[in-house]
Amino acid sequence: MLLSILLGFLARWQFLTRLARYAEKTPWAADTAIVASMRWPLPVWCLLGGAYAATRIVSIPPLLARTIEKVLVSVLIISVSFWVASLLGRLLELRGVGAGRVRATSGTGVVRTMVRVAVLAIGTLVLLSTLGISVTPLLTTMGLGGLAVAFGLRETLANLFSGMNFTLAGNINVGDFVKLGSGDEGYVEDIQWRVTRVRTLFDTIVVIPNSQLADSIVTNYHQPSPDALILVPVGVHVASDLDQVERVTCRVARQIMETIPGGMPGFNPLVRYTAFGDSSIDFYVILRVRAYPDLFLVRHEFIKALVRTFAAEGIVIPFPVRAINLAQETAAGRGAYSASSPSPPIFDEH
Repeated sequence: MLLSILLGFLARWQFLTRLARYAEKTPWAADTAIVASMRWPLPVWCLLGGAYAATRIVSIPPLLARTIEKVLVSVLIISVSFWVASLLGRLLELRGVGAGRVRATSGTGVVRTMVRVAVLAIGTLVLLSTLGISVTPLLTTMGLGGLAVAFGLRETLANLFSGMNFTLAGNINVGDFVKLGSGDEGYVEDIQWRVTRVRTLFDTIVVIPNSQLADSIVTNYHQPSPDALILVPVGVHVASDLDQVERVTCRVARQIMETIPGGMPGFNPLVRYTAFGDSSIDFYVILRVRAYPDLFLVRHEFIKALVRTFAAEGIVIPFPVRAINLAQETAAGRGAYSASSPSPPIFDEH
């Protein structure tokens, strides 16, 4: 048994350490999680192996041998159950996205908790069966009790399964930037068994019940990719040279893409004229940012740079203009009054 303990710690110090260094060089993150989860159970399993070998070498009474064997098997089942639960929890926190890229995935609190509970429940049933305890009455009792609990905790279970549904589907992951149906925007901080926590850009927490989140429209700005297009509306005077406006605007937009943090270097901005406005010719400038929250800084700097450049190039951004035809309005007023009154009103022509 002493040799087995020494072998277990030696294997952890030498074998797992070298294996962990090799796993860090691979693009697959699961091997790192597997090696990390083996640090504590490996010495325990070596000790159990040494104890089992000792019972085969040393002559002991059969009853004691059977008792020791049951204890060793029970400890093995318990250790394997906790190891599998821990390993699955680690794996749920990682998902490969392309070659060499890893990001947090839908391994949220609700999923990790449910997986661990399921693994430990299966381990408990296997342990009871190994000890000779019938699990059929226990399963029947649990089924009846679960039915009663389901009726009493309908809303809680609705939140639980709603959270598991959109979490396992991958529609919302921890770290995604989302816009809720209520208009709130922020990063998904955690998806718990009852509520989802969203941290807004103002560093406040919005807590939403999972069932309400599942029934509402949620915009996820991190899917299919975190980068996003933004549209900046602009208007210029109707007498402007539109080709010049397009050239100047694209030049300013490219400079913003290259110099402002959050912009996408190499992206070719676009200008698209949309309509004749009341006092201007309207168009959109299409930019791209690395992540949706970056649009605030990029749009801010672009508007400042565009106003300065337009002023230097002589391009006018007009004020809203309304032209009123006084003669036409006066004639219309007179006609409307004469139809209902024999004496026309006196208008001040000035």
